[in-house]
Amino acid sequence: MGDCLFCRVLAGEVPSEEVASSPGTYAFRDIEPGAPTHVLVIPRRHITDAGAIGPEDAAVLAEMLATAQGVARAEGVADSGYRLVLNVGDDARNSVGHLHLHVLGGRLMGWPPG
Repeated sequence: MGDCLFCRVLAGEVPSEEVASSPGTYAFRDIEPGAPTHVLVIPRRHITDAGAIGPEDAAVLAEMLATAQGVARAEGVADSGYRLVLNVGDDARNSVGHLHLHVLGGRLMGWPPG
């Protein structure tokens, strides 16, 4: 996936600020944060988005959630609360075609999300 931005981040071709990693995931700061804590958790294996997930992806999804929980603890938002967001498609403003989980926190989140 040479044209995938997040695959290029994983390959070290595009700089990122690492927050956490595991054998199957990588977490880094969003370059346009929507909250004081805004970290993206991505799988090391290319998956287009949450709409492309199948039963065979259960382990990587669990690992993404575990990484997100670790990020929330490390960033100091686990106790006060944080939001986990997966976007699918243009109407959700999904701008990178590589599955990514947003970890947002550090402020009171509005409802509905936006």
